Amino acid sequence: MALEQENWESRDMRYIWHPAAQMKDYEALPPMVIARAKGVWLYDVHGKKYLDIISSWWCNLFGHCNPIINQAVKEQIDNLEHVIFANFSNEAAICLAEALAKIVPKGLAKFHFNDNGSAAVEAALKMCFQYHLQTGHPERQKFMCLSEGYHGETIGALSVGSMDLFAEMYRPMMMDNIHVEAPDCYRCPFGKTRGHCACECFCHAERAFEMHGKETAAMIVEPLLQGSAGMRIYPEAYLKKLRALCDAHDVLLIADEIATGFGRTGRLFATERAEITPDIMCVSKGLTGGYMPMSITIVKEKIYEAFYADWSEGRAFMHSHTYAGNPLGCAAALAVLDIIEEENILERAEETAAWLTGRMIDTFGAHPNVGEIRHIGLIHAVELVADRMEKRPFDSKRRLGYAIYRRALQHGLLLRPLGDVLYFNPPLNITREELDIAIKGMQEAMDEVLGA
Repeated sequence: MALEQENWESRDMRYIWHPAAQMKDYEALPPMVIARAKGVWLYDVHGKKYLDIISSWWCNLFGHCNPIINQAVKEQIDNLEHVIFANFSNEAAICLAEALAKIVPKGLAKFHFNDNGSAAVEAALKMCFQYHLQTGHPERQKFMCLSEGYHGETIGALSVGSMDLFAEMYRPMMMDNIHVEAPDCYRCPFGKTRGHCACECFCHAERAFEMHGKETAAMIVEPLLQGSAGMRIYPEAYLKKLRALCDAHDVLLIADEIATGFGRTGRLFATERAEITPDIMCVSKGLTGGYMPMSITIVKEKIYEAFYADWSEGRAFMHSHTYAGNPLGCAAALAVLDIIEEENILERAEETAAWLTGRMIDTFGAHPNVGEIRHIGLIHAVELVADRMEKRPFDSKRRLGYAIYRRALQHGLLLRPLGDVLYFNPPLNITREELDIAIKGMQEAMDEVLGA
């Protein structure tokens, strides 16, 4: 009885260890306990509402409690909630694979189901390693990745990430891989400007392949958008060049589309913008519209065939997850695909994105602490700097982004920054009116922290 009389925040703090946080911070800012949600709005147990401009960690594709997805999950749960995916299957998983086969980049053919983004990446890495082993190239044991990349938080996924915030202390546990300096279009070391270059920075990749190409199994990238690095956007030409370089060195290319897939970049998949097909593509987050944990590692036929043999040959891919192919997740994903097609989501989002770009420039473009406003699809990011001309960042000890985040919450806006980069990554069906509310909340929070 005493526990029930405590407030929800205290009950949370008594037992729960939240992710990606220093729990001591929660003493000053207790968790917002959400009771219900609808569309872009979250409502806490006290009745306060928050506009979810980050799609609850980028996965909520069409708003919370979408009636179409709700209905699909409700219908599925009355028929089959889960079944083992080894030697068994289910109708929803089969239908989902068939539907995805029609829309993924041409050449991707087989679908390996997992239950989260890190697991999809982990599967992809193991597939590449085993593929080369089984095709006569056991020397190919390393992986290449871009600096400031993020691919998940299992040990394998961390090993192909380059963000010290997540990985540095675990280095003794991690694989030794090759980290290639990534494009940085805002602070270009070659003195070029965004949209006006010949990808001079690609020399770093060329040098890495020249030195390590023969020992490399695969290159993994977030196509066009390095999300956790601060929504860093790089040119389509870079991705085209990378595809050609991988082909020249017989290195597999893994596209981590976990954050970029299902319309986030203005195309169904970011690789479409560069008109390339990776050898392996990982999807999650928007796949189920934020409803259910699920991911898929999608591969070309040639990779699948390298594993297809009599059991006695020992070529099987022995990677499994209990909730792989979960029917509830598959039902949600099928509903997502239906919404994308039937409601012309991508076309509508493109129009909204063009409008949003103009509004962001009008509102923040002249701000003395706004270094750059960058965007791809509906994703818009504002990088805050101490000196606009020198592009000098603020002292990280100020935790400026976190201060603005806290202030934005007071204005009813869930604006979770990446360092000092403030960003919008909203549901694809957000309205202009809702975006205006978010812009106003962000502006007020910035003015109160930085000074009007």
